[in-house]
Amino acid sequence: MKTTELRKKDVVGLQTEIKELQRAHFGLRMQKATQQITNTATLRIARRDIARAKTILVEKQSVETSAK
Repeated sequence: MKTTELRKKDVVGLQTEIKELQRAHFGLRMQKATQQITNTATLRIARRDIARAKTILVEKQSVETSAK
């Protein structure tokens, strides 16, 4: 997911997006464990998407708290 798409979401939207990404990453890990995954690079991409979303979430939360 691109950062521009993530930045358009609010805090609640980002939290739900992170949960969905974590579920997808878990599924990919299970596929790897059972040797059903064909492209292992998707694991790295999923991890980076989660990190990207978490980073933007922290940025948005810090802006909200500093605005108060």
